[in-house]
Amino acid sequence: MTLAWERQEHILAAVRRHGTVRLADLVQRLGVSAVTVRRDVTALADRGLVRRVHGGITLPYRGGAGEPDAAPHRSAFGQTATRTLVGMVVPSVDYYWPHVVQGAQAAVTAAGGRLVMRASSYHPGEDRRQVATLLERGVQTLLVAPAVGGSAGLDLLRWLGGLPVPVVLVERLPPPELPTLALDAATTAHSLGAGLAVRHLVTLGHRQIGLITSRSSPTSRALRAGWQETVTSLELPSLQLDIDVPTYGTPGWVAAYDEVLRRCRERGVGALLVHSDREAIGMVERAHDLGIAVPDELAVVSYDDEVAAASDPPLTAVRPQKHRLGALAAELALARFADTTERPVHRVQLWPTLVVRESCGGQPTAPGG
Repeated sequence: MTLAWERQEHILAAVRRHGTVRLADLVQRLGVSAVTVRRDVTALADRGLVRRVHGGITLPYRGGAGEPDAAPHRSAFGQTATRTLVGMVVPSVDYYWPHVVQGAQAAVTAAGGRLVMRASSYHPGEDRRQVATLLERGVQTLLVAPAVGGSAGLDLLRWLGGLPVPVVLVERLPPPELPTLALDAATTAHSLGAGLAVRHLVTLGHRQIGLITSRSSPTSRALRAGWQETVTSLELPSLQLDIDVPTYGTPGWVAAYDEVLRRCRERGVGALLVHSDREAIGMVERAHDLGIAVPDELAVVSYDDEVAAASDPPLTAVRPQKHRLGALAAELALARFADTTERPVHRVQLWPTLVVRESCGGQPTAPGG
């Protein structure tokens, strides 16, 4: 019985010799099961030594447009632009993502194509099912915001990387375990956005700045990294407040938010960065009921700016450029579809902006925010 490294050497030799090799052929050549071949191919692809294509593998670096796995239908983009069908899978259609979808739709429509959207549920299996549905529908390129955590998330990303149509990740990046996964991506610099909020609060005289995040959001990790990095770089007191809370309006939210405010008083925390608008509005509501004046006793900055301006007082907020992000992702997908040459992987990141309103005591950016 051959060892894994021996089989992988045979696989690499076959790819070097033939350029593209079908998985079914590898099963026959190596005399092992399809599961074993897929495991070996996954190990090679994760290390960046081969690249998955539909039904097989190829070398990760190709010399020109005439390779066997090039998609010949893309060269006709200039003649078929009005019929380009773009698929999109997002995890939600009731918060954050509607603006992203609208941006993508505007860009696809402007290019003469059509966007077809499916909603998933932050689950790799459902993401894969929705993508498969769009492929059956005949989409020619894909925008996907997949669940990327755990082994199931890694498997989903590997699968996306081997699809026969271009895939652009939206607000997602491959984790360190897949350093050479050749997928374009359009993301928001959420960690930088957290830093913008902390720096603004410091300019207003705050030194104890808490971070409150929603337990249900995948954005929380990036915000926490940006918050911690900025607190450290500005040499703020090390004993800061970092708490996950339930979503505003869900069972137990009142007690959880009251506990946050109690701890703020105990530790002398006079400012909070809260993700997202819903949670920030809930925090301001509880502060009012507990007799804590915003912004005089507690400054609040929200992250998202969906409905922050409607709060009382209006919330200073970090605003991700969601509409532009969707448009940019669609532009990347259309460009990848149209390009018949060797196009480098594009990873584009947009900076969010800070909109100053009344909740932190600063001078408003503009009347009405």
